[in-house]
Amino acid sequence: MVSELAGTLTTQKIDTQALRRAFYEPQNTPVPVKFGTSGHRGTLGKGFCALHAKAIAQAVARIHAENNITGPVLVGGDTRLMSRDTAQLCAEVLAGNGISVILPDMPVPTPVFSFEIRSGRAVACLNGTASHNPPQEMGLKYNPSHGGPADSTLTGQIEKYANEYMAHPEQIKTLPLQEARQKGLVRSADVLTPYVEALGKKIDFKKIAASSCKFAVHPLGGTSLPYYKALKEKYGLTNVDIVSEVQDPTFYFIPLDHDGKIRMDPSSAYPMKPLIELVQKGTYGFAGASDPDADRFGCATAKGGLIAPNHALCVMADYLIRHQRVAGATAIGRTLGTTALLDRLAKANNLELDEVNVGFKYFVEGLNKGRYVLAGEESAGMSVSGWTTEKDGMFAVCLLMEIQAAEGDIAELYQRITKEHGLPYYTRVDTPTDAETKKRIKAMKAADFATLTHVAGEKVSRVRDTDGIKVYLEKSWFLVRPSGTENILKIYAETFENEAHLQELIQEAQKILA
Repeated sequence: MVSELAGTLTTQKIDTQALRRAFYEPQNTPVPVKFGTSGHRGTLGKGFCALHAKAIAQAVARIHAENNITGPVLVGGDTRLMSRDTAQLCAEVLAGNGISVILPDMPVPTPVFSFEIRSGRAVACLNGTASHNPPQEMGLKYNPSHGGPADSTLTGQIEKYANEYMAHPEQIKTLPLQEARQKGLVRSADVLTPYVEALGKKIDFKKIAASSCKFAVHPLGGTSLPYYKALKEKYGLTNVDIVSEVQDPTFYFIPLDHDGKIRMDPSSAYPMKPLIELVQKGTYGFAGASDPDADRFGCATAKGGLIAPNHALCVMADYLIRHQRVAGATAIGRTLGTTALLDRLAKANNLELDEVNVGFKYFVEGLNKGRYVLAGEESAGMSVSGWTTEKDGMFAVCLLMEIQAAEGDIAELYQRITKEHGLPYYTRVDTPTDAETKKRIKAMKAADFATLTHVAGEKVSRVRDTDGIKVYLEKSWFLVRPSGTENILKIYAETFENEAHLQELIQEAQKILA
């Protein structure tokens, strides 16, 4: 249900001093370290505090020592309230263990961590971010030598060690930051220029600069701001305006999301409201945004309004295929809940299609091996082989600007694709549930649906149980995944029939898994 406050600016002031105190002196016993798809996250205090940061850093130091991993670790974070403090604490712990640390003087986007590791300037990273979650939250994630998110085996090891240190903090080794700098264990580095120069070899900025279209970019108060400014200056993008340079850890300037919370989500119509209005007024033909750690993208156009991530992924994939922009790639990768229109694009272009569980970590191997023209997820993350092994919202926004400059409005390009390959009807519905139901659905296997032969008038072709339950039909599918953090079931569905059939799929999914 959408809150009546959605789309408005907050009237509640976030008490940053109280959150800062909670970070260093939580009122309740901190929760154990638990890595989800993107590290350990929680509300400042009990959910994420200074001890979490230090324990995770000590766990990483131990893993590096056990596996003879040598070389500098890149440490930083986004523009959240406690990101800098988190990074400095991690740096002190790593230095206390004799590990060389690169601690930039500026906030660092998630894709830049990956870029730096893949460029050989760091062997791993600790990244303080909670993505687009509300500003009261904080998190920390680890990327190993491949530059992408750590796999489940590695994060399980980090959890185990970190929780040991949570119970015995006296075992955590630290070296004060100033002393670590004096000893040469902690140093800064330019993490902006190499990325900006490399992006110029991937994106045709000349096309963007020469376009008659006016482009707007909004960093949503995040790490991408200096990068967009540098790109604008270096490549002469006089027709690209950065429409907000506000950076404030309360993110008060972001319109409230569907549930009345501040959530810096570039794929949601509510936080994106100012950009949608800019294109609707005709001030700009295209408006793009990245979330605070710049790993997700969003865009709106004059002719389409807010562009759904699935639509943008299809347009980008089609463009990259037709222009052979990812040399040697043989497949498209997508997560379970992402549109099957990508499957049709792959088939039409003699490409393979990899369907993976939710989490960008499942694309890392294929991205590293040069397999993917595009790897994408419906939650607005994407990258390509030969670039980062993390999703990159800045790359996506720049690519979409290039496409709009070269071929026209993104919404019209999507319509062309659907005329050729079929129009999908897609939705996601979050259904309230309880812990017992979540546990039951998590335990379900494909064999439990052996007698399920038809759903919504279509024959069942197969059932997948690797990440929730996904039922494949002749021209449709639905997926039910229990949330890892809330008592809700995420129900995704897609059909190439019509809207009524889509609603029938959702109803049937709710009945089957009730």
